[in-house]
Amino acid sequence: MVTVSKKEFINNAKLWQVGLFALNNTATNLYFFIMGFVSYYATGVAGLTVMIISSVLMGMRVFDGITDPIVGYFIDKTNSKFGKFRPFMLAGNIILAATALIIFNVTHHLPQEFQLIFFIFVYAIHMIGYTFQAACTRAAQTVLTNNPKQRPLFSGFDATYNIGVFIGGQILVASYLVPKYGGFTEGLFLELSLYVVILSALFTVLAVSAIWEKDQTKYFGFAEKTVKTNFKDYWPVIKRNRPLQMLVLAASTDKLANSVLRQPAVPVMFFGIMLGDYALSGTLSAVTIIPTLIITYAGIMFARKTGLKNVFVIGTWGALLFFGLTLGLLLLIDPATISFSNLTLTTILFFILYTLGYSFMGFTGNIVIPMIADTSDYETHVTGRYVPGMISTIFSFVDKLISSFAITLVGILLAFIGYRDEFPQVDELLTPSLFVMTIILYFAIPMIGWIISLIAMKFYELDGKRMKEIQDEIAEVKQIYVEKDAMPSLLDEKK
Repeated sequence: MVTVSKKEFINNAKLWQVGLFALNNTATNLYFFIMGFVSYYATGVAGLTVMIISSVLMGMRVFDGITDPIVGYFIDKTNSKFGKFRPFMLAGNIILAATALIIFNVTHHLPQEFQLIFFIFVYAIHMIGYTFQAACTRAAQTVLTNNPKQRPLFSGFDATYNIGVFIGGQILVASYLVPKYGGFTEGLFLELSLYVVILSALFTVLAVSAIWEKDQTKYFGFAEKTVKTNFKDYWPVIKRNRPLQMLVLAASTDKLANSVLRQPAVPVMFFGIMLGDYALSGTLSAVTIIPTLIITYAGIMFARKTGLKNVFVIGTWGALLFFGLTLGLLLLIDPATISFSNLTLTTILFFILYTLGYSFMGFTGNIVIPMIADTSDYETHVTGRYVPGMISTIFSFVDKLISSFAITLVGILLAFIGYRDEFPQVDELLTPSLFVMTIILYFAIPMIGWIISLIAMKFYELDGKRMKEIQDEIAEVKQIYVEKDAMPSLLDEKK
């Protein structure tokens, strides 16, 4: 019998492959960022009401979640000469580009009675394109590398790129585009959408080149010996895979917190109205860049030694602690005194606490993606099924279902204090009801989400030690299959 070393089944990636493939997530995050402002476009440019657009956007997120398992099923069934993941990455980005340009440049030119129907139809197609590409970011982690020491590296690149998207994008919008166009106008959305389309296309091409070598059958689970899976197997996977359940719960509540904070009305209320300086949102975001990267890279080094679970828990505790301290400080001082032009002790303390809180929050969001690959490998280990598309889209289905509530939650809470037809604007006075609602949206909801995440992680077993055991056992099974398949050819050679 031919003996095959388990080392032959260790799928290591080159550093540039990990770095460039992370750009696939950046490509979709660019659209996630711009669609965060779609409510301002729909109400301010197209003329739809706050409650209507909030309900529509929630419905679109639910629709997006429902289509996720269907797309995941087709990803798992695909094994073409162009690979499993590359076709979906390219097709998804093309759909995203076309629909984004149509939404922001056509909707408001239509007759009023057709705008809502047109918006819903095009946005639904946009969501399908988003699922095509975003699902591959999670699912293809399993072929990018199966080395537990390499998987955390993805989070480092992803965190760095996300800073460019969300912090750099906020600076671009708040400090350049809003002053240039005098608010969220037609011209602002035209210019912003062009930036997004060009950059996202470039990043997608680079990500496809990074996964090119890995997107082939020998890296798929047990390769040719992988157990076949049908659509009816989705529910058993959800029911049996406890690590997937707990990760979905932890990550989706984190996503709800993050989504609430990224709704454009919330930073307008916090920075523009409570602190009295909306441009400070961009400036302060820039200040958090270096601390976020330091915390992320330190966390990655720790994750390579102890596993992804441990650093996720540490990051969640950090976000909860420093957001709580920031809230306590704001309740003790006059928030309007905070300014870079007024560097008092309390202002400096606010900057430190806020920066650390946001840095830990950003880190936990980035570490989730390679953790999804761990739950997929766990499924392969238990059942022999290689279903990264299924695992990825089951995760995103529940994730989107819960996080979609953020859009409607903000709309409902603002309507409760009188904002039924438009969102709060940066030049409004801070009323008691606005103050309380800003505290609820900016601090209370995220902190509740982090507490739920910590509880869920108590029941998540895939720490560093357990993942090493799983990868070793998968390698052993592959080794047995290869040696058995080699026997007939050896006998033929002897004859």
